[in-house]
Amino acid sequence: MKLGIAQINVTVGDLLGNTQKIINYINKAKEEKLDIVVFPELALCGYPPKDLLFRKDFILALKKSIKAISEASWGIYTILGSVEVDGRLKLSHLDLSRQCDSSGYKIYNSALVLYNNSIVFSQRKTYLPTYDVFNEERYFCAADYTKIFKIKDYKLGITVCEDIWVNNGLIKNLVQKGVNLIVNISASPFYVGKYKIRQKLLTNLAKIHKIPIIYCNLVGGLDELVFDGGSMGYDGNGKLIFEAKRFAEDFIVCDLANPYPIKYPKQKWDNEIEEIYCALILGLKDYVQKNNFKKVVIGLSGGIDSAVVAALAVKALGKENVELVIMPGPYSSAASVTDAQRVAKNLSIKPHVISINKLYEAYLKTLAPKFKNLPFDSTEENIQARIRGNLLMALSNKFGWLVLITGNKSEFATGYTTLYGDMAGGFGVIADLYKTKVYELAHYINKTSKCEIIPKSIFKKPPSAELRPGQTDQSDLPPYEILDKIIYLYIEKNKTKEEIIAMGFTKKVVCETISRIYRNEYKRKQAPVGIKLTPKAFVSGRLMTITNRFFFVS
Repeated sequence: MKLGIAQINVTVGDLLGNTQKIINYINKAKEEKLDIVVFPELALCGYPPKDLLFRKDFILALKKSIKAISEASWGIYTILGSVEVDGRLKLSHLDLSRQCDSSGYKIYNSALVLYNNSIVFSQRKTYLPTYDVFNEERYFCAADYTKIFKIKDYKLGITVCEDIWVNNGLIKNLVQKGVNLIVNISASPFYVGKYKIRQKLLTNLAKIHKIPIIYCNLVGGLDELVFDGGSMGYDGNGKLIFEAKRFAEDFIVCDLANPYPIKYPKQKWDNEIEEIYCALILGLKDYVQKNNFKKVVIGLSGGIDSAVVAALAVKALGKENVELVIMPGPYSSAASVTDAQRVAKNLSIKPHVISINKLYEAYLKTLAPKFKNLPFDSTEENIQARIRGNLLMALSNKFGWLVLITGNKSEFATGYTTLYGDMAGGFGVIADLYKTKVYELAHYINKTSKCEIIPKSIFKKPPSAELRPGQTDQSDLPPYEILDKIIYLYIEKNKTKEEIIAMGFTKKVVCETISRIYRNEYKRKQAPVGIKLTPKAFVSGRLMTITNRFFFVS
């Protein structure tokens, strides 16, 4: 039996576009004379559709799209990830406020098997995740049974994403029923290291149950999420049959009768920074293009963060779609202005240069009667950042450019960002990337580019917002090598203050860092969406109330 694994990039809600793409891949599978073509979880509507599922018009449009794909599946079995409406109820009776109610309707996250203009089989998702970025119990009902789909000499156990992750005997139960092939359709979001976790999971399942497993994963960006693809297949001994590309669409043909001559690119993903780089490029490109932006604009300061974001934007979108703005102020060093200009030149972009000196003076003059000669402090520093944010947003409004903010995870954790200043914008490319990792990524960008993109001088100078004379980040924060470790242990590993101090970190530094994290929750709630790289990304992976007395420490 020959299968096609269609690892596709779809857009949530674009039913016409997604349907046409799915039909195109069905036709490709027909040309290859395949028996089955497999698509990822919820490929038809995109994942996650969230509250679109509460809309009657969306459910009706889904039904029409399923019909169109079903008509295209003449002569080939199509395993399609889709929403399934309980067929016992008429669509006119849908009560979108009472899903999964005995008196209302039910919808499921399902794998539909289409063939010869019919739905010949469906398997509903059994385990609905509600952790991390998932909230499927809000929308779907869970299956209370598993079925077997027979084709030729194969008995397929078709599972949906989480059903292979829960160690509850579901796969064992299917094998006991006589299944001799597991097909799993997934929409598994990326975070650093997750690919190896999937590999280990699938290898172990295949070995333990002595059964081949075909895994088809979604690829593409959706808001803060990146789906990295990496579909793969294993034989009953846990040996790899194939692996699809990562961070790109792919179509794999697998002949189960003779799988090993299959040719696929050998891939090594031992480099964490390479993973991060590819995820950021895909996430940024899809966010811009799927939301119909033409260009992005970046405030270029001469520091490492804005240089990295600019380089990523050019790689993802092309230099013709990236605008760079240099906004020197009263405390901007000549070296930083020069570095910003060099970055723009290295990217072959002519920057816009707008001085903020007169605007800053006007602000101070306007506020002078209210401030009454009070000493200079963070208020005056933040005015500069807010002027720059206003200028970028004015350009965005006038020309339709999307503002990319340049704050990193270390800054967002500690509040070392200015609300309505450098936080003003539409998308946070490196918002889940620690400052130390920003430097690593900058080195990677230079190493993999044909020429130097980020000047050596940017690496050498101490990081600084340059909002007061002689300012450096370490005037206010611990060295990033220490700060990032504390944030990582506290946020991602859920270590207590005492546990972190016991690891050798200074009590004062640990307590102040934790206090900063919780004092600035209100800022993060107002930050633009940013690409998720870790299991505990702020806002999307780590949920905290703003009002919180438990965690303040002294």
